[in-house]
Amino acid sequence: MELSLRETSWYRVLKEELAAPYFREITKYLLQESEQGAIVYPPSECIFQAFNLTLFDEVKVVILGQDPYHGEGQAHGLCFSVPKGVKLPPSLKNIYRELQACYPTYKVPTHGCLLAWATQGVFLLNAILTVRANEPASHAKIGWEQFTDAVIHKLSNERENLVFILWGAFAKSKVNLIDEKKHLILTAGHPSFAASHKQFFGNRHFLQCNAYLAKHGKGEIDWQIN
Repeated sequence: MELSLRETSWYRVLKEELAAPYFREITKYLLQESEQGAIVYPPSECIFQAFNLTLFDEVKVVILGQDPYHGEGQAHGLCFSVPKGVKLPPSLKNIYRELQACYPTYKVPTHGCLLAWATQGVFLLNAILTVRANEPASHAKIGWEQFTDAVIHKLSNERENLVFILWGAFAKSKVNLIDEKKHLILTAGHPSFAASHKQFFGNRHFLQCNAYLAKHGKGEIDWQIN
């Protein structure tokens, strides 16, 4: 298994990680899962979807998730996103609700595919890129976090004036990878149903994000999804 890159920017910054022994171990583990008949999400062609849709030099915003949805047909390589036709997860419903609070004219989408954000520079990264069906966090210890920690660190070091949106304790634990003098870091509770009311709603992250991008001469994100 290799990163399927649309161009060379991600390879340039990640080539050492891709050649590292731990990354070969990830590949070996996933091959073993396949040989043993395990169902793994997302499909192999979507594992690096976030990288292929939002190139390194085009990233403006990083939204960090933990691991992919573990139900059939849900995961497609973008955190919090599901393909069209799949029932909206509770977390995404709450994200849309917060967007409505930020933008009163916002129309809640009828689907949960966030591809339109990814193609504008919103890097929708899960810290763990695969999961065994119906077993959340089942691939948490196979090496993915070392890889995605390197991704976050590279973005922090080599880019400037990015917005990092970290929801929930897991995402917040990555703060030490980000240079707060160069970037905007926004934190809040996770948008899951259990945590949302006290810790997520009212964070106004979408407004703060666009204000920061505008201040630094970058195009704002159109959060509306059709």
